[in-house]
Amino acid sequence: MQQHPDAVTGSDDVGGQDAGGEGAGGLTHLDAGGRAHMVDVADKPATARTAVACCEVVMAPATAALLRDGGLPKGDALATTRLAGIQAAKRTWELIPLCHQVALTSVEVDVEVDADAGLAVITATANAVDRTGVEMEALTAAGVAGLALIDLVKAVQRDVSIERLRLREKRGGRSGDVSLP
Repeated sequence: MQQHPDAVTGSDDVGGQDAGGEGAGGLTHLDAGGRAHMVDVADKPATARTAVACCEVVMAPATAALLRDGGLPKGDALATTRLAGIQAAKRTWELIPLCHQVALTSVEVDVEVDADAGLAVITATANAVDRTGVEMEALTAAGVAGLALIDLVKAVQRDVSIERLRLREKRGGRSGDVSLP
């Protein structure tokens, strides 16, 4: 199995779930036989966890101006986008294989619109007190919020895209705090 040179293995919270032990090649979601399995976090203490993810939704400046001004045909697109992200975070464990169900304490989704640049930046923050991290919940919230926004603007522009979906930071867990560019 080949890995990206920047990949991190064997530490908790990377990729959304804490390490529960190393399997084949040091990958935590593979057992000694190389089969995928859910990491056992039962012996880990519950601690405060936070993750922040973001993405950019790229559109024409005119479309972004309609979004900013509340002029889209489907109504309050910003509120609907935020709600879609929050709902998605709460269901991450049902969407991502091997992901634990995390006891979220809060999820925030913010959308900043730069009409001149034709850009909506979605930032999702997930918090929990649990045995495993909330990176996947934050990433899922940002990604699904971006998809919802595309659905809400497609009546005026069909070629909108989601770009740069990424984790920006995480706090808590055995691997500590991480800030990414």
